[in-house]
Amino acid sequence: MTRRESILREMGLAPLWRLRDKPAPSAEAPAEAESAPQSPGDTAAGDERHRRIAALGWDELRATVADCRDCRLCERRKQAVLGVGDVAADWLFVGEGPGAEEDERGEPFVGQAGRLLDAMLASIGLARGKKVYIGNVVKCRPPGNRTPEPEETTACFPYLRRQIELIRPKLIVALGKPAAETLLGAEVKVGAARGRLFDYRGIPLIVTYHPAYLLRNLSDKAKAWEDLCFARRTMEARDSATLQPDPAP
Repeated sequence: MTRRESILREMGLAPLWRLRDKPAPSAEAPAEAESAPQSPGDTAAGDERHRRIAALGWDELRATVADCRDCRLCERRKQAVLGVGDVAADWLFVGEGPGAEEDERGEPFVGQAGRLLDAMLASIGLARGKKVYIGNVVKCRPPGNRTPEPEETTACFPYLRRQIELIRPKLIVALGKPAAETLLGAEVKVGAARGRLFDYRGIPLIVTYHPAYLLRNLSDKAKAWEDLCFARRTMEARDSATLQPDPAP
């Protein structure tokens, strides 16, 4: 058994099957793209907090997030979890928020969902920290691992936006509904958004399932594999053509 076959078995995609070839994203120059949708956290230019965060470098950003008390999630956290990986990454994977293990260790995706994410990355030739950065919409664990509330994502989004500005990724992969809705500033149904190319401020964005969801819904692992293949094709086309994003959902 090859290493790739072993990885796919770990993802629950055994026996090994092959994805039918799909056409790569159009290489034709697109018409003028629509402006990026507004995301939570976008406010007037005079907002001092947002201006201050927008000027932070990595060291200052880490310190600011670690000390942040701008929403109630700070009240029960053990530590804030900024993100992990290559700060000049080509690939940015964005999840929802830290869980219990992440809150303990200060790193995103370190539990069972993290192990699945690592297997997903390996299946398309990627590895944590090697041209890959992994982060979350909110930096503190929501109680009981619940979905972050709108005021919490609004308070935390400027940090993620600054991370994206500093990393300047070639491609963003939104893992799950909360991440997709935060980045696109619109209601998203993951099932309908899969296989489409969206735009976040000029950066191609792809939507797929969160690894924690896949652990509860094993039958959708095959769909996630299709999404990863689509992401790989998109990245391969990224340097040779201007990609046309789909309209916001």
